Amino acid sequence: MPTKQILANAKEKMSKSCAVYEREMQAVRTGRANPKLLDRITVDYYGTPTPLTQVGNVSSPEPRMLVIAPWESSMSSPIEKAIQKSDLGLNPSNDGKIIRLIFPELNAERRKDLTKVARKGAEDAKVAIRAIRRDAIEQVKKLKKDSTITEDDQRKAEEDAQKLTDKAIKEVDAICAAKEKELLEM
Repeated sequence: MPTKQILANAKEKMSKSCAVYEREMQAVRTGRANPKLLDRITVDYYGTPTPLTQVGNVSSPEPRMLVIAPWESSMSSPIEKAIQKSDLGLNPSNDGKIIRLIFPELNAERRKDLTKVARKGAEDAKVAIRAIRRDAIEQVKKLKKDSTITEDDQRKAEEDAQKLTDKAIKEVDAICAAKEKELLEM
C-alpha cells in the first residue's frame, strides 16, 4: 500500500530533523567541557581541511578543560589557529606538545541567552517536522483524488501522520528541556 511508504518516508525525515537538532544542541557551549564541541572544527592538514578529531586525541581530564594531543607535533600551531578562528570563543594554551582549552564559567545572562538559542532551534526543528507532515498529507490526498485509496485509508494515514508528528515534537521538546537544564545548572 502506497500510504505505508509515504508514512515511512515521513517518519525517516522527522527522525533526521530530530537528529540534526540534537547535533546542533551538542555544539552549544555550556560551562562544562564536551569533546563534541570540537566536532565542527576543521584543521588545515597539509592543504586538506580535516576534522580536528582526526589530527589529534581529544580528552577531558577535568570538568571544565579539554586537552588535545596532536599526533604530529607540527600540527599544534594549525590546531590552535583553527580553534581561535572558530565561534567557540576560547583561547587555547599551547605548550608545544598538547593544547589545553579551559572553559570559563558562564554568567547568568549568557546562560539565558543560550537557552533562547536552544528554544529557537527547537522551534525551527518543529517547523521542519510540521512541513514534513504537511507534505505527507498532501501526498495522501493526491492518492485519494486519483482514487488509489479509499476515504477511510486517507483518514487513517492522516491520523498516523499526526501521531508521527506528535512523537517527533515530543522528542525535540525532550532534547530542548535537557539542554536548558544543563545550561541553567550552576
